[in-house]
Amino acid sequence: MKRFDPECTEFFLGGTTPNLPSILVGGTVQDQNRYKPICQLFKYMKKKVVYNAYMFATLYDTFNRIPVFSAYTFTGVGSSGKRPDTWMIEPQLDGGEEPVMSLETQGVIYTHQAVNQDYDEYGQNKNLSKGHMFPKSFAHQPVNQSSTFTLTNSVPQVKTFNVGSWRKMECDVRKIILKQCLDNTGKPKAYVVTGAVPSDNNNTLNNRVNIPDLLWTAYCCYNNKKKEWMAEAHWGENQEEPNEKLLNSHTLAELYDMLKHHYPGGDVQVFPDQCPRGSSQKERGKSREREVGSGDVSRKGLLECDEDCKCVSL
Repeated sequence: MKRFDPECTEFFLGGTTPNLPSILVGGTVQDQNRYKPICQLFKYMKKKVVYNAYMFATLYDTFNRIPVFSAYTFTGVGSSGKRPDTWMIEPQLDGGEEPVMSLETQGVIYTHQAVNQDYDEYGQNKNLSKGHMFPKSFAHQPVNQSSTFTLTNSVPQVKTFNVGSWRKMECDVRKIILKQCLDNTGKPKAYVVTGAVPSDNNNTLNNRVNIPDLLWTAYCCYNNKKKEWMAEAHWGENQEEPNEKLLNSHTLAELYDMLKHHYPGGDVQVFPDQCPRGSSQKERGKSREREVGSGDVSRKGLLECDEDCKCVSL
């Protein structure tokens, strides 16, 4: 498939996909044997009726067996659903006809994607966990939350990084979006893209799944109160870290400059031009302080948050 299915356009601001040189340029996948655009379709039952719904979009690297990125919309938070015991896979990557995420089929060998065994049997030895691209805490309802538990939305993430600075950042960003990214009806709405930069030193899980060097994320939204677009980015190295570590916020311009080092040969762009590429550090600091709080213990590294952003002091 050359491009994302039109069913996925709602997860990209203005229907515009990110631009990553040699991977996805002008909405077209460059190496179509390796990179697969997935409209993440989830089957669920409500009042004894079966539904299929598109939940988010992923560009998947079948060589490294991790996503390049997942793109999704943040539309608020609701009640928290039960965490699934087993993560799903994408049958269409290995010859399946239905483009619907599902549990692994016994006896089927999945050569183009990660499977639960990769993580469950080999991740413990390397202190690695299944790290969401589209996090459960950003999904609105239990059915949306369940759809995030697919391995095409996951990378091997160092546990202390996953539950440490990365999760604290996610919870801080969630607070900001809930307060600043409100549409004209007063409801939150933001576009988010989260990606992983693969390692190039043969660092793998079970000799199959690439362990990325770095994770990055960015959001863009319209602040109806200020009548202006706003955006922010974060990234962090996928490595062991002390509890006190925090991730700094960055402009989109800074994110694009960083990603150019990993994706050379052209322009990097995650969002369309209406999303501001830059703002002063002082302005971003004031904005975050208003919404997250200057005295928030998460900014001092003294807060531990679960995947639903329920946080307690350490």
